Amino acid sequence: MNCIAIDDEPMALKVIQRFADKVPFLDLQGTFQNPVKAMDYLQANTVDLIFLDIQMPDLTGLQFLQSLSSPPLVIFTTAYSQYALDSYELDVVDYLLKPIPFDRFLKGVNKAYKLFLAAQDSANSNAEDSSNDVDSPYMFLKSDTRIFKVKRADIRYIEGMRDYIAVHTTERRIMTLMSLTKMLDKLPSADFIRVHKSYIINLHHITLIQHNRITIGDKEIPISNTYRENFFHRIEQMQ
Repeated sequence: MNCIAIDDEPMALKVIQRFADKVPFLDLQGTFQNPVKAMDYLQANTVDLIFLDIQMPDLTGLQFLQSLSSPPLVIFTTAYSQYALDSYELDVVDYLLKPIPFDRFLKGVNKAYKLFLAAQDSANSNAEDSSNDVDSPYMFLKSDTRIFKVKRADIRYIEGMRDYIAVHTTERRIMTLMSLTKMLDKLPSADFIRVHKSYIINLHHITLIQHNRITIGDKEIPISNTYRENFFHRIEQMQ
């Protein structure tokens, strides 16, 4: 779980760094004394959890959190107990009073980790549901820890690579753990067709057909004898 810490006190940041190093599922990617610099970091990086001090000069932790359009999980860290009510109204994960003992820190991050895993499970479930609806213009493809939202019409061709497939879109190549057969079931049959044991193509992205080869962009894809008759029958229907 990627996290950052924001606090104007260097010693407080060192404590969070030391505690985070003891927790296997935490990856503290940065510490910031200046909340504005932290905001710049969040513009370019994905963070799952923020340890956020409340009482800071120029910009308080409450103001910082309220400025974020899509805030990640947040644990407030502060020496002032009077902010507790405000923190819960902002739906933060926990509220840690300084000086923070490690057991209290651990309780807070365990709570955050459970929420993080629940959100991941929900995202995976929604991605699977969307991927199975071939009438939807979009599908979700999981690649390692990332989930890509892909427009079906932007898929140019899919290449089988043992246990994985490489989905080539107009923007990128996405590696995902799936069979070609299962992938074909997730695609509209009017647009996609299998032409080889290792290839599925989008008929709308073909630029040239010559002999037993299909050109899509700068890629040449073979047509195997097994799929040749069905492929050319589909092409005749499109003429």
